[in-house]
Amino acid sequence: MNRDDDNAVLKKSYEFALLAIRLCKKLTEEQKEYILSKQLLRSGTSIGANVTEAQSAESKSDFVHKLNIALKEARESKYWLRLLLDGMYAQSGDIEPLLAEIEEIISLLVAIITSSKRPKNNSAF
Repeated sequence: MNRDDDNAVLKKSYEFALLAIRLCKKLTEEQKEYILSKQLLRSGTSIGANVTEAQSAESKSDFVHKLNIALKEARESKYWLRLLLDGMYAQSGDIEPLLAEIEEIISLLVAIITSSKRPKNNSAF
């Protein structure tokens, strides 16, 4: 078993990237929609890349910085998904699962970033 399987945000961001790739492929092949789907493809795959980079961070601040970039990319992905849905480029059934996933990823990233910024309590209680 790969140790990354235990890392929820790493796993979810990778799975989200795969879903985004499939959606973008469908949008370009079936709808001939290239602009918005390319934006989603870039931001949607960037989340996992930044989470992966954070695993090799040189310091705590570097770790938080890389996760903040991943968070920005996640929020951008949510924006593109909503535009695709509201602009009627894609069906609700294609977009809603990705919106649910991106909300979970955003929540996980916010929680990790918040807890990583907290000073450690060095007391021995």
